[in-house]
Amino acid sequence: MKILFIHGLASSGAYKMASSLRILLKGSEVLAPDVPIEPSDALAMLEGICSSERPELIVGHSLGGFWAQKLRGFRKVLVNPDFHVSRLLRSKIGVMEYLSPRRDGALSFEITEEICQGYEALEAVQFEDLDNSEVALTTGLFADHDEMVDCFDEFNSRYPCRGHRYPGTHLPNYPQIKQYFLPVILDEISSE
Repeated sequence: MKILFIHGLASSGAYKMASSLRILLKGSEVLAPDVPIEPSDALAMLEGICSSERPELIVGHSLGGFWAQKLRGFRKVLVNPDFHVSRLLRSKIGVMEYLSPRRDGALSFEITEEICQGYEALEAVQFEDLDNSEVALTTGLFADHDEMVDCFDEFNSRYPCRGHRYPGTHLPNYPQIKQYFLPVILDEISSE
């Protein structure tokens, strides 16, 4: 099984959710790239990985859930996805530090108004071409005490009956991943 994990804002492929998936899904290959902040670069990178690697499942967290939802034709699990990341980014314009190590050694990145506009443009068309087959490929997991973002109702309006709540906050820990995410991921894998 090949799984593509897409991290959230200010994170990297070294984020603990990727390592948790590797531990819990022994025998599976978990691809976890460092996704660029610039939206066109990020989308091109992720589409390229999907084209060349053909993952059987995509798992995206937060901003990664936004990206995963845009990758049509792949089975996916969106964890606390942020469908309106431009709002958050606008509140953080300037230099931010990464929260987990990046392969290139970068310690920080810059959010600009141009980057915010790029995300806003993608957000405006993110649900285009969403047909029944795409809805059936997509599952959402939403923390019931997410202190950062809550797109549960919006998700369910686009993906009826495909969203699930779990007890927790925006950044899941290993026990939550094991107890609540693993059964959903295994169900998605077996549905293939």
